[in-house]
Amino acid sequence: MEGKPVEILIVGAGSRGTRYAAYALEHPDLARVVAVAEPREAYRTRLVEQHAIAPENVYTDWRDLIERPKCADAVVIATQDADHLEPTLAFAAKGYAILLEKPMAPDAESCRRIVEAIQKHKVLFAVGHVLRYTAYTQQLKAVLDAGVIGDLVSIQHLEPVGFWHYAHSYVRGNWRNTAESSFMLLAKSCHDIDWLRYMIGARCVQVSSFGSLLHFRKEQKPVEAGTALRCLDCSFEAKCPYSAKRFYLDQIRKQNTGWPIDVITTDFTEEGVLKALAEGPYGRCVYECDNDVVDHQVVNLAYENGVTASFTMISTSEQRDRETILFGTRGELRGNGERIVHYDFLTQTTREIPIQRPETALSGHGGGDYGLMQHFVAAVARNDPGKVLSGPEETLETHLTVFAAEQARLTNQVVRIG
Repeated sequence: MEGKPVEILIVGAGSRGTRYAAYALEHPDLARVVAVAEPREAYRTRLVEQHAIAPENVYTDWRDLIERPKCADAVVIATQDADHLEPTLAFAAKGYAILLEKPMAPDAESCRRIVEAIQKHKVLFAVGHVLRYTAYTQQLKAVLDAGVIGDLVSIQHLEPVGFWHYAHSYVRGNWRNTAESSFMLLAKSCHDIDWLRYMIGARCVQVSSFGSLLHFRKEQKPVEAGTALRCLDCSFEAKCPYSAKRFYLDQIRKQNTGWPIDVITTDFTEEGVLKALAEGPYGRCVYECDNDVVDHQVVNLAYENGVTASFTMISTSEQRDRETILFGTRGELRGNGERIVHYDFLTQTTREIPIQRPETALSGHGGGDYGLMQHFVAAVARNDPGKVLSGPEETLETHLTVFAAEQARLTNQVVRIG
């Protein structure tokens, strides 16, 4: 297949599907989006126009697309979490290489069924664990594997989700309710549990966890907000850090028409945003939503090689990159996605380690979106699963670790992973 662009189908043309498809716009010699299945007209039309997709290759339902003879090399499945299983099984049976957005599925049995189908049909498979693919991660892992800090002993890893990102996605948005999507650790932080596995290079064998929904609930609503259900109707709105009106209008005034604005509306004017806030879910008071996912959680992990790790997800934080300290027998590595700092025990000196980043407009997740597509397209073109850093078996392993951590939180027990 080398020498011609990899032809890709997009199933789900929301933020993630559109972001992954953008790789083909930067590298038309390597990849081409040839078909789309998306039920929402505005999002479907946007992708069609961006990639000049032929009318006969435009669908509202992926089931219609699967009825056709195989018409591309690969498919990107970027539907909602609960809608991953069925299309993945169908496209695997059809012989497509598959890039599946994380998480694989909202329950362990569906994850297992996906991996079984991939193995049965022997198709190339990647999961959107974009953190593995950043230049930062690759540099950090290279330094760690080179023994610069001796043997790894423990990792401390923090994910500061950000107060407005959490309010957008996990209070008002698609991932707010466990029954409708999945629990918080799976929806947001399976990235991080997977990343820890990648850095440590060993299987997690036991886990404990604590966390709850502490702040974003009706009992915490400021008295001054009264009975208002939406920010547009609230007299306290100007003093509330979670004001949807302030946040989304500021995005428009900064001329941002990408994420998260493109999630709430396709009318990128102040009038369009105000209409969305008056009528849609993103204008709701954060204390009056049907959210139930935790807003803070800590997870402690023990690995089969004796290394330990602690992970903290916090919603009430400044929006910033993840922060990590890796403790070794001869030094420390401290990183935040932008910088890697090495402290050496022998010399008691500190130095910064440079990170070589690719030049790309596809900068989401610290360049991880670009890195994932770069690896996936190369893997398909060369029929080389080794190019994929987040394949089926290890991804299933890290998903099962996430499910075990949630079980530990709910039962207040240490859970062993078989």
